[in-house]
Order: sequence, then C-alpha cells, then structure tokens
Amino acid sequence: MRMIDDDRSKKLDNITLFLTMAEAKQLRGALNAVIEEPTDANHRHISSADYQKEITVCIYDPENLAGFNERSKKLILEDK
Repeated sequence: MRMIDDDRSKKLDNITLFLTMAEAKQLRGALNAVIEEPTDANHRHISSADYQKEITVCIYDPENLAGFNERSKKLILEDK
C-alpha cells in the first residue's frame, strides 16, 4: 500500500476517510472496476458532490509500472 498527498508530493502513512453513503458506494464501484476491468492506467477517480475533493484509487504491479509518472514510481518502489 502506498499513499501520497498530491498537493504536497509527500507520502502518507495514515489516512482517515470520512465518506457519505453515496461516496462510499462510488468508492466501492471504483474498486470493483479496477479489479474486474483492468486497463493500462489501472485507476479510477471518486469525487465529492461539489468536485472540490477527490480520491484516486490505483492498482499497481511493482514489476510493471508503465503508465505511472516518476513521482508515483518513486513512491511505489521506495515508499518515499
């Protein structure tokens, strides 16, 4: 598991998500999609109702990081 604060380009070790029921259902659907319908850019976005906040979920294989930017690769490989 890897987590990053995209605004600060800083890795995170702990997060707490506070979701509405609708957002939780969106997250569940996004996770099902990345698991059951993998693509080259295996990720999905979940936005708040006002589109001011976003969660991005990704599936990665450390042996194949094609499609990830350099910052993401460093996070995945080095946890930094």
